[in-house]
Amino acid sequence: MGGVTVRDVDAQKFIIAYADFLKRQGKLQIPGWVDTVKTSHSNELPPQSPDWFYVRAAAVARHIYLRKSVGIGRLRKVHGSTKNRGSRPSHHVDASGSVDRKVVQALEKLGIVEKLEDDEEAGSGKGGRRITQAGQRDLDRIAQTAVEGDEESDDE
Repeated sequence: MGGVTVRDVDAQKFIIAYADFLKRQGKLQIPGWVDTVKTSHSNELPPQSPDWFYVRAAAVARHIYLRKSVGIGRLRKVHGSTKNRGSRPSHHVDASGSVDRKVVQALEKLGIVEKLEDDEEAGSGKGGRRITQAGQRDLDRIAQTAVEGDEESDDE
């Protein structure tokens, strides 16, 4: 099956496959506070999975792949959730900007995403991040292996 892109693969399967790839590769720079930090003001506890930073990096890489340019504010909104305010109505709360910023900076060091200059993207008027050619190639390759792994599990 040729020509498989990230758009052709189920999001959950791709994110798990890419997170495993990032963990096996061992090049993703992980901050020291990942075991204690809350990912949002709306959460009571930090993430329980020890690999949550890899999963967040995979989700961010997929999100940037699917769009022209994405900033940290947009990622905060996407990863935010509703805050339980007791007897008062719940409201949406954005996720931690520091977590998403560190994920994007780590992906930049790997060469997956790059910074947009203010005048590069006509029409947007702002900066942000976009996927690089090498990053697009890597993500498509992981999508291809995720599809092949899925087909093998269907055969069994």
